[in-house]
Amino acid sequence: MPAAFQLVLLDSVAAVAPEHAGSAIITGSHGGLSAAAYAAQVPARLYVFNDAGVGKGEAGVAGLALLDAQGQAAVAVAHTSARIGEAGDTLACGVISRVNRAAAALGLRVGEPLRPTLARLGADPG
Repeated sequence: MPAAFQLVLLDSVAAVAPEHAGSAIITGSHGGLSAAAYAAQVPARLYVFNDAGVGKGEAGVAGLALLDAQGQAAVAVAHTSARIGEAGDTLACGVISRVNRAAAALGLRVGEPLRPTLARLGADPG
């Protein structure tokens, strides 16, 4: 059985703080470069973003690659599955649409609903 980890729900990744380190941080934020800059400051088990419709040049998920370069696992859920800006909806309804390599190594896959996937990985809703 995998080691348990806490879930932290943040409507905005800008609220991430050092005490969240090691948790799965579920955000309502887009997965762009500006969001990844906040995430890069606090290492976590996993970051979850919204793909925000992906956008021009895949701007809505560009941060996943930046985080991957640091070995930080990150995924995005489809904007059609969860409300942007609402971490609770991301957790309850999100379906994974993008996965970086570090997240794939943890067993996260495109098309999976987020909540049961986190439970399978050992999330402790605490």
